[in-house]
Amino acid sequence: MHDIIATTPDGRFRVRLVPDEDAINPREDFDHLAHVLTIDTHGGWYAPIDKDGGPLADAWERVSWNRWQGIETFTRWARIYHNAIVIESRPERGPVSLWYLLGEDAEDLGILPEAYLDAERAEYQAWAEGDVYGYVVEQAVDWVRADDPQETRSDWEEVDSCWGHYGFEWAVAAAREALDRHTATALVA
Repeated sequence: MHDIIATTPDGRFRVRLVPDEDAINPREDFDHLAHVLTIDTHGGWYAPIDKDGGPLADAWERVSWNRWQGIETFTRWARIYHNAIVIESRPERGPVSLWYLLGEDAEDLGILPEAYLDAERAEYQAWAEGDVYGYVVEQAVDWVRADDPQETRSDWEEVDSCWGHYGFEWAVAAAREALDRHTATALVA
């Protein structure tokens, strides 16, 4: 898949999205505040999201046996005793999980803790589903054959690229911004 996202009106620049097949698991490589308890890996079909589950993993182990009320009990306990914010994730494909922030981690975020948790969850989910892209900005280049000036051809040459955009909407927005930058630069030059 090489989707052309946009082309400039003069047809000289374009940007396209390409799936990033070597994307890094954001839970293993990036800094993050959220902790994740993987509840159900569907019989081992899915790997745990975080290997250790964070500082409240032992508490989860104590209540996880109760599959009917374990999540509710853990969530309530975490909120009361640790001022934690907890969200539950039940994707169509992937493990059921609890994402949480401890109260002291959420104090200076600058955004709602639930929004932060959901952003980390969405980033991981995009990676898990292969929804990670790179953009490639290309410029049309005209060639004239040296021994026959009547013979010409146009090709696309890469002038910029960036990989690791988690989620289609983010990738499209980044691709359009990059095209705008190159269009503005070309107008100035």
